[in-house]
Amino acid sequence: MNTSPETANGPALMAAAAAEAARVVAGAANTENLDQKTPCTDWDLRTLLNHTILWTSYSAERRAHGESVAEELMSKDFTAEPDYAQAYQAQIAKAVQAWSSPEAWAGDRNVMGSATPAADIAAMLIAEMVLHGWDIAKATGQDYHCDDAVAANVLGTVEAQGELFRQYQGFAAIVPVPDDATTLDRALALSGRDPGS
Repeated sequence: MNTSPETANGPALMAAAAAEAARVVAGAANTENLDQKTPCTDWDLRTLLNHTILWTSYSAERRAHGESVAEELMSKDFTAEPDYAQAYQAQIAKAVQAWSSPEAWAGDRNVMGSATPAADIAAMLIAEMVLHGWDIAKATGQDYHCDDAVAANVLGTVEAQGELFRQYQGFAAIVPVPDDATTLDRALALSGRDPGS
């Protein structure tokens, strides 16, 4: 099997993005007001946390096996559980483990009836972990940490998928950033987030 650089480095990038997502969700668990606003203007903190937990851990694990997440989880309020941050940490670890094998990154997966490269799905999961991790950190007054390799991966994903996401209101309009903006800030801006806010 030919191993592309993306496939070879992908599991490590996902593990780094997942670790930071788990950290900021744990920090958010100390927030009493889950109705507060977030950078995702249509979502309060509860909605943002539930979306992030569902898609970056439960769905992410199933996607590695070419499966969809269980239907009953789609409307679950994970934040109603007192230990939701610990449960998320355990579940996102399972997702990282599922994507740790090069085979998980190979071939295509069925996404809404279309054959989609597994590596593209994994790249989108990493982007979800980073972008929504940043959203949660911003909403709860936490710093967000992202190394250059992860940021570069997310930037590439946002550059490739940004227009499609904007068509479906997944991303807001591009935010201008200075020429010397960091890689992460450029990725945030292309996804419609204001890194300077």
